[in-house]
Amino acid sequence: MAGGEFTADDVELVQRDTLFQGFYRVDKLRLRHRHFDGSMGAEISRELFVRPSAVGVVVYDAARDEVLLIEQFRVGAMNSQHPWQYEVVAGLVGPNESLEDVARRETLEEAGVAITTLEKVFGFFPSAGGSDEYYTLFAAPADLSRAGGIHGLAEEGENIRVVVLHLNEALQQITSGRINNAPCILALQWLAMNKSRLQAKWAP
Repeated sequence: MAGGEFTADDVELVQRDTLFQGFYRVDKLRLRHRHFDGSMGAEISRELFVRPSAVGVVVYDAARDEVLLIEQFRVGAMNSQHPWQYEVVAGLVGPNESLEDVARRETLEEAGVAITTLEKVFGFFPSAGGSDEYYTLFAAPADLSRAGGIHGLAEEGENIRVVVLHLNEALQQITSGRINNAPCILALQWLAMNKSRLQAKWAP
């Protein structure tokens, strides 16, 4: 690194093997990467959880200052205080799908709400230490006055409840620890930071 940041060119992949292939995949990588002194480090071994890219949507009713969240069981949180997680709508990107198409499809499937307008918030790696998943977050306006009910695709084992909260109440759920997954926390904090702008834009 000479006056700039490291890039993928500063990583040497020695070998990559697939250890498990199911709905997701686990690979074992042998690699070397450059150190901050400019030298190439010794070979290391890492397991990588390989996942498709994901899309999330924070649905906001600017006129009512309400946000739509969903609640569903998550196996990763099974032994925590809250196995049923409050989340933003989200789904995996399928072959030949645009991010926007995924956002609209998942919001209809998981929440029964049709959205048209989308604002890209940002993209991020939820857990780059062991997974290559890249998550893109959108915001979308909607009238949530009639939102609710149980949704999801039965063939995928989904049983999803819609939860509509005032934004301040949702933020309090972060403070209390009831909302404790990163995409939802990031989405709500971004929404709080951009609330005035979105209200002027979506509820003039």
